[in-house]
Amino acid sequence: MRKLYFLLPGTQGRFVCGGLWAELKTLKLAQQVCSAEVVTYRQREADKLFLDDLLREPNLDHAIFVISWGFDIAQLVAKLQQYNVVYHAHSSGYKFNLPIGIPIITVSRNTLGYWGQKSPNNLIYYLPNEISPEFKNLHLERDIDVLVQARKSSEYLLTELIPTLQQKCNVHLVDYYVEDLPGLFNRTKIYLYDSAEYWAQQSVSEGFGLQPMEALACGCQVFSSVNGGLSDYLDPGFNSYKIANYSKEYDVAQILKVLQSAPGLSLSEEVLKEYRYENIIQRLRVILQELNEFFDHKQHYQSNIPTLTQLRLNQLRIKNLYKKVKKKYFNA
Repeated sequence: MRKLYFLLPGTQGRFVCGGLWAELKTLKLAQQVCSAEVVTYRQREADKLFLDDLLREPNLDHAIFVISWGFDIAQLVAKLQQYNVVYHAHSSGYKFNLPIGIPIITVSRNTLGYWGQKSPNNLIYYLPNEISPEFKNLHLERDIDVLVQARKSSEYLLTELIPTLQQKCNVHLVDYYVEDLPGLFNRTKIYLYDSAEYWAQQSVSEGFGLQPMEALACGCQVFSSVNGGLSDYLDPGFNSYKIANYSKEYDVAQILKVLQSAPGLSLSEEVLKEYRYENIIQRLRVILQELNEFFDHKQHYQSNIPTLTQLRLNQLRIKNLYKKVKKKYFNA
């Protein structure tokens, strides 16, 4: 198999975020299937390859560059047009198009559908993020009524709903890095997550929504927005609850009702299996095998399927209109 180079702007400082951790976790999984390592392209780091240096090396036909940092994709595609490139798509909504020769691996079915419509002639695969095994229900005594992580939370959640709930129950607001997140979730009865407002401001989608699934895996009752990748697995009324519904009073009443009821809703182990290591590594092996076969094919054949450009769409609309007019007025 070809070697994988996971391209990241950097792995330290301002580049540290959930997307970085998700990409590094995928790298570790890939290393169990083939040779793979990180390459940085904005920030030089002592223990990492740097892209400009790597591109001076010969025989890069035997490598695949994995790109993922949404706002950098257009520039990276232009820079790497002569090489084998795969786009690892987390969020959707970025204002770029992909050449037909770049396969896409998506982390959610929501993103899969987005790229399936936007790039119908590219190879597309679905590889969800892994939920680590430590995220499980330990069946402990839960001393936190309501847990909220400040990051990505809506203004409504932080300034309206939480202050009201604090008058009625034990609310724990986290605005710092949590070392033992599985432990915190196992102390929590209800977890609140509302990211729709945050991602709307970024003009891109929630790529996966890791924390609500991790909380569900730990036995929390989850009230969440259902935007973007969250819609893959959240099923309001059946395994979770929708938040920010109509009025603050309605939300408060629903949350207090769930606090007083048992056993509540849960995410089944069958659903969770899709996001556990065994399924992810099996899917990754299949995907990487097919990608290598595709890049072998690409060396010998040119693309010959018309792409859905705006010009082609306009031409198709005109053709269809002409057919309708011809049929209506000339019975042809």
